[in-house]
Amino acid sequence: MDLIRRFSRVFGQGKHSVEITFVVTAEGVIVEVLGGEKPHVGAVALGQPRPSLKDPGKISANVTVVPLLGHKDDEVAKPLADTLARHFNKPVVVVVGIHIDNASEQDIEILLNNVDEGVRHLIEEIGKFPT
Repeated sequence: MDLIRRFSRVFGQGKHSVEITFVVTAEGVIVEVLGGEKPHVGAVALGQPRPSLKDPGKISANVTVVPLLGHKDDEVAKPLADTLARHFNKPVVVVVGIHIDNASEQDIEILLNNVDEGVRHLIEEIGKFPT
């Protein structure tokens, strides 16, 4: 369907891989960030763009987050929804579920780097297409 564009890629390898999917519509963007050993739904965030309170010429965002009890996926979902809502100036829904059993600090750092790389790559790819 021409009104919906999907962009999906896997970044990283093995237990550190994350699959990031952007669904771009005329009215907003839906993002899935799933990976690790147990992809799941860990947190959902909704970013809503608005004029900045300090400088109405700039775009800011309000973000509402719903984490599942005991999950820390909101630490990825909230800043991602904020950044993408401001970038696209459209509402953005982000679903994050990344898990590695007994993850070390290094595991978490690798996963976060893969998420950052993936998001940058997909934003660049989306930029090649009109929304």
